[in-house]
Amino acid sequence: MNQESRIIEVAKQTILTESKAITNLAGLVDHEFAEAVDYIYNSDGRVIVTGIGKSANIATKIVATLNSTGTPAIFMHAADAIHGDLGTIQQRDTVICISKSGNTPEIKVLVPLIKAIGNKLIAITSNKESFLGVQADYVLHAYAEKEACPNNLAPTTSTTAQLVIGDALAMCLLDLRGFSSNDFAKFHPGGSLGKKLYLRVSDLTSLNEQPQVHPDTDVKKVIVEISEKMLGVTAVVEENRIVGIITDGDLRRMLTRVDNFSGLTARDIMTVNPKKISNDAMAIEAMELMDTHGITQILAEKDGEYCGVVHIHNLTKEGII
Repeated sequence: MNQESRIIEVAKQTILTESKAITNLAGLVDHEFAEAVDYIYNSDGRVIVTGIGKSANIATKIVATLNSTGTPAIFMHAADAIHGDLGTIQQRDTVICISKSGNTPEIKVLVPLIKAIGNKLIAITSNKESFLGVQADYVLHAYAEKEACPNNLAPTTSTTAQLVIGDALAMCLLDLRGFSSNDFAKFHPGGSLGKKLYLRVSDLTSLNEQPQVHPDTDVKKVIVEISEKMLGVTAVVEENRIVGIITDGDLRRMLTRVDNFSGLTARDIMTVNPKKISNDAMAIEAMELMDTHGITQILAEKDGEYCGVVHIHNLTKEGII
């Protein structure tokens, strides 16, 4: 087997090993999982997620997912916790401890301290009979029969299983809270995901010039309007209502058809019934319209009156595309 074939084979085997483990997790979700979710949902404290080694890395991702979906969460490294960070845990907080074996020295030190404070402890572990599993109030069984590592040493399948259990926990809480796309946008105001949920066409048209000409405007003045407003397009407007559109492409096509454009007006070269969008629509809708019709600009209107232009560059700059 050559090197390329070997690489492909190892990659496929890794994916298949981990996907099998994920599929098996569905059968391990039980009443204890439901009780743990219900406890967090009804708690007025935060969720403290802790772990050691690679499990700590997974813990940070679970914390991020919980925070972004409406459940306040904080990461606490298990090693740091037993050296001063235990004060992170407040009385009403719920602690989630992640460990494949459930028997690491740090976990054996940390767990009794958490129990002494009186907080509920949820374990995410592959071994329900471990020290962590036995001591926890609820066990979320993240069982992994073997790692994808050929030596069965490097955390691979086990950390994937932990992550999937964390995602399942977060999505259950999201469902119970009725967490909507609008709620999601509130937690992601600066990112592209959030912008897709809250950015409107009006937010973009307000950034641009509003190129417009009358149907009887001389073509030379049309060219000047398109050039000065730098959007590659102008609306053809009559009584503040859109009656057509002229793009720089329309101008190029005109020049291939006529030798002398003296006397031509906007009416002669405009495209009637152009694609339009409401100024109150979501920016993502503008992107979808432009993509569907293969155009790079779209005119916006409100109550039938011209409002401006959305250019594909606006969407790119805002991270929508």
